[in-house]
Amino acid sequence: MKHITCYFDVISPYAYLAFEHLPVALEGCSYSLRYKPVLFAGLLNHHGQLGPAEIPGKREWTYRQVLWLARQHGIPLHQLAAHPFNPLPLLRLAVACSATGEPNRYVCETVLRHVWRGGDVPQDAGDPQRLAALSELLQPARDPASPQVKDQLKAHTDEAIALGVFGVPTFAVDGQLFWGLDALPMLRAWVDGDPWFAASGWLDAGHIPAGVHRKRP
Repeated sequence: MKHITCYFDVISPYAYLAFEHLPVALEGCSYSLRYKPVLFAGLLNHHGQLGPAEIPGKREWTYRQVLWLARQHGIPLHQLAAHPFNPLPLLRLAVACSATGEPNRYVCETVLRHVWRGGDVPQDAGDPQRLAALSELLQPARDPASPQVKDQLKAHTDEAIALGVFGVPTFAVDGQLFWGLDALPMLRAWVDGDPWFAASGWLDAGHIPAGVHRKRP
């Protein structure tokens, strides 16, 4: 059995799509899954990057692509009233639903669908009334605003950074990282023990020297 950890932020439509498609992608495999909410903005700040929704051109492409991908995979997805939004209340709510800070699949599913299945009328993911209704539904065991919950979310984010995670969703297994919805077939191959991963191409890819170093603006 393979033990997989999923690092995700509800702000990412790719995280939502990957979450929904994961059971199909790994059907028939022997695996366990741990879900760890992280703050995507914390990853971006650490690496000195902007998010896809913060880059003109890429922003529009991202929204169009995720609608296409949702259609291709048969996954309901609706546009939001505003994006990006502040995901902290939702992330902390998910963390607060578990004593270990690792929400189960039901909690993750409920929070992600709260964001990305708003219906035909675009919804505000951070609307206080909607958040209150979501909290009432999930009945978290702890106060999402407590220092302990905030610290656990930060610890998840710091752990992800230490592992080399740079984006969401990222799936960690056997010391390897698989990033994004489009990496699910690679993750499946790894779990299946595909011998391709023992070849020099996979092993040497991380050691290619950089020919040019650009200064960050």
